Amino acid sequence: MTQVRSELTRYLRTETVGGALLLIAAAVALLWANSPWADSYLRMTETVVGIQHLHLEWTLADWTKNGLLAIFFFVAGLELKREFVVGELADRRRAALPIVAAVGGVVTPALLASAVGFGIPGMERGWAIPVATDIAFALAVLAMTGSRIPASARVFLLSLAVVDDLLAIVLIAVLFTAALSLLWLLAATACFGGWALAQHKRISTPVLYVPLALVSWYALHEAGIHPTLAGVVLGLLTRVRPDPGERQAPATRLEHLIQPISAGLCVPLFALFASGVPLDTRVFGELFTDRLALAVILGLLLGKTAGIFGISWAAIRLGIAKRPMGLGYRDMFALSVLGAIGFTVSLLMAELALGDVGDGSAVELAKAAVLVTSMTASLAGSALLLRRGRVHQARRDRRALQREE
Repeated sequence: MTQVRSELTRYLRTETVGGALLLIAAAVALLWANSPWADSYLRMTETVVGIQHLHLEWTLADWTKNGLLAIFFFVAGLELKREFVVGELADRRRAALPIVAAVGGVVTPALLASAVGFGIPGMERGWAIPVATDIAFALAVLAMTGSRIPASARVFLLSLAVVDDLLAIVLIAVLFTAALSLLWLLAATACFGGWALAQHKRISTPVLYVPLALVSWYALHEAGIHPTLAGVVLGLLTRVRPDPGERQAPATRLEHLIQPISAGLCVPLFALFASGVPLDTRVFGELFTDRLALAVILGLLLGKTAGIFGISWAAIRLGIAKRPMGLGYRDMFALSVLGAIGFTVSLLMAELALGDVGDGSAVELAKAAVLVTSMTASLAGSALLLRRGRVHQARRDRRALQREE
């Protein structure tokens, strides 16, 4: 268990740095897209590169959301597998709270967004935009402002966000699969089977795994399924328990190798290409009047907070789950507000759901709503965490004084 906790600490540290880089990349994109050099930003994002005969002629922006995010989802799959097998979620009672909280944090914003945006073009899939919590962004805010909160807060938020991402991945598979090619789906399944078999046979050479990963990613794309799903499937198929005498399990080795690339390069680059939304007077004017923008804002800010905290409170009161050690309900409310930071996957959902709606203004408006709401949630969550941190520090100081007396 000590090794598991050290891995959790390393994961949080890397994601915190990645979250800071994500914020910087998003800020650069926003400033660039709203500067006199906005045309150069647009030319960069729309530059087409790829291989024509493989049907992979994409813009650089498309490569970041279809390619780089597959690496991000692979790390999420590894972390999810580790948490369920040997981590905090291996204990059913401990796992119950973040799991039910994640479900509440997906269902409530989806229902609220559907109600607010009912009948709007694109909302038949756009309701999924506010369902995801951004792991890197939320953990970065928690690390910067919640250092005096008990460590169980980090475990709860990480577990919640990982399960939340898994549910978002399932939604991507269900909502954004158009014409399904069974032949290519079988090819992807064969690659997944080959990966699982190689893990079972304790094969370790990247000469086998890299081609399997690339072919499975391409096969899912050709099958009509969003190719980033290959990442999470391969992560879930990777062995997390070390053999006797084995220093580290494959999942741990891969996390050490790939997570810094994901958190430090892939996610920030996606943010750079996805966050450049022109924030002109029209967008600002419509943010609080347009039903699409309101659906995203209310779904994220109110739906996520109410869904996460409400179902957590109910589960604890009913005895279904246990409250994290050292955390009060006010601490959990602050963490629930952080759950409303829906950056990476929410931006991806906006592009997938609204990319073919009208002239593209719907995508820009939805992305602007995600950005504004995520910043609002981060500021509100930070204020609450700082306040709760002072309360916890005062309690520790009182206990220290009592021991000295």
